[in-house]
Amino acid sequence: MATMTSLIGLINKIQRACTVLGDHGGEGMSLWEALPSVAVVGGQSSGKSSVLESVVGRDFLPRGSGIVTRRPLVLQLHQTEGGTDYAEFLHAPRKKFTDFVVNLTLIDLPGLTKVAVEGQPESIVEDIENMVRSYVEKPSCIILAISPANQDIATSDAIKLAREVDPSGERTFGVLTKLDLMDKGTNALEVLEGRSYRLQHPWVGIVNRSQADINKNVDMIAARRKEREYFETSPEYGHLASKMGSEYLAKLLSQHLERVIRQRIPSIIALINKNIDEINAELDRIGRPIGVDSGAQLYTILEMCRAFERVFKEHLDGGRAGGDRIYGVFDHQLPAALKKLPFDRHLSTRNVQKVVSEADGYQPHLIAPEQGYRRLIDGSISYFKGPAEASVDAVHFVLKELVRKSIAETEELKRFPTLQSDIAAAATEALEKFRDESRKTVLRLVDMESSYLTVEFFRKLSEQPERSASDKNASDKNAPDRNAPPPGPQNPERFSDHHFRRIGSNVSGYIGMVCDTLKNSIPKAVVYCQVLAAKRSLLNQFYAHVGRQEKERLGKMLDEDPQLMDRRATLAKRLELYKSARDEIDAVAWK
Repeated sequence: MATMTSLIGLINKIQRACTVLGDHGGEGMSLWEALPSVAVVGGQSSGKSSVLESVVGRDFLPRGSGIVTRRPLVLQLHQTEGGTDYAEFLHAPRKKFTDFVVNLTLIDLPGLTKVAVEGQPESIVEDIENMVRSYVEKPSCIILAISPANQDIATSDAIKLAREVDPSGERTFGVLTKLDLMDKGTNALEVLEGRSYRLQHPWVGIVNRSQADINKNVDMIAARRKEREYFETSPEYGHLASKMGSEYLAKLLSQHLERVIRQRIPSIIALINKNIDEINAELDRIGRPIGVDSGAQLYTILEMCRAFERVFKEHLDGGRAGGDRIYGVFDHQLPAALKKLPFDRHLSTRNVQKVVSEADGYQPHLIAPEQGYRRLIDGSISYFKGPAEASVDAVHFVLKELVRKSIAETEELKRFPTLQSDIAAAATEALEKFRDESRKTVLRLVDMESSYLTVEFFRKLSEQPERSASDKNASDKNAPDRNAPPPGPQNPERFSDHHFRRIGSNVSGYIGMVCDTLKNSIPKAVVYCQVLAAKRSLLNQFYAHVGRQEKERLGKMLDEDPQLMDRRATLAKRLELYKSARDEIDAVAWK
């Protein structure tokens, strides 16, 4: 539950950020759409709003006869910190509803209807269905399909619509209401036990408050207690009591919500990164002030660059946060990537036999499959290129992030968006060159391992003393795989699975040695080619470029518009919120 609390709290923070930023739609999918929501779907007067109130734990929705919920009611519920939870609605102005129990977006949808009554347009049936469908067809929407127990489940509008938009049933929870209103002698066990209509998730029976209870102001706590008593004392449903009721439904939704949130984390991160990129692109377009003369302008630009470089070096050297992420690449990401390499498949008995046979050609090897060994080793070593390049790219990404952070944290630069853009572009260009050189270096390290093999490894294998045939036959089952094949002409029995397993084992041992070597040498190359190069010469080319610029160009680099300053402040706030959300997602997702 602690993990669930963290995830729910994270949704709360992202939702608040979205509210501040006004991120409720626009082009593509917004963060609101990426976050999970619960839509209550059912026929008119099926008890949808009552179920929603039961889940939330408060009486706060409008009631009446006929169509009461005339449009989708989107409830964005947040648990506040250090204060009382409350909600406000237009149907009860200036009244605050408190004591909510979930952080979640709930949607109370209009009831599905079959015919238009007097005073309603002829298109009301289709209009309502299209409105409801527009919400529940979203992949992030969890569907509460409400069906009255005193009606045939085969005619359930909610189940029919849910089956159309969610054919797999992964997002649909069946809720049966009005169990206490069924005719005497009848029950809903066929539905609740999944025999009448099976769903991927279990059916949940609900007993809502009666109109008399509502008129008597029976609160939700008393209503839930009464609901529990109904199921516990019911001769039909007593054996299902632990899996019935609004409290169990809320628990079921919470468990499902945790799974949904974890599945949504990659798409949420992608959307946040997309917004960050868009904001950074807009920041790069904001203007600067003009200096008095070219000498002063050049001095100012150089001072701004030096201030940025100081902050950047502080991030790398530990004075500010961020540089430790580079160590994380070498200490966690690289070893994990090396462990995932498909050596088991490459050195399987079948593949070893295939490679050795192909290397032999028309004439089998006589003593040891020299060419087969080399091909297996070369093929295995080539797999190291992926983790090597991934380490280069990961450190490149960290350095780019540190450049962006350093630009944002350099107070002297905040007045000059154009100069920020120029520095970012120059730094990025330099980092890309460092990355290219680093990639070439680590790939050379891998190629070196293929270009000259450590023969001592295999000589040690062949140094094992030869045994007599009788001794060999007696201990074949316990013979270590690293034993090299004894000399002598080959025969069909020598090409057994054991023979090829031994070859694969020998190659695997050698590759393990190479892996240990590269695990140490790749970080050294990456740090030398990228990190140290960035510390020494990140803006060297930029300095040379600026020194050749005319006064007009220098002035443009320092140009600034007062209105753009306000815009920059707004964008900086948005950027910080998105980055904070991303960092928190990373922190929670890997717990």
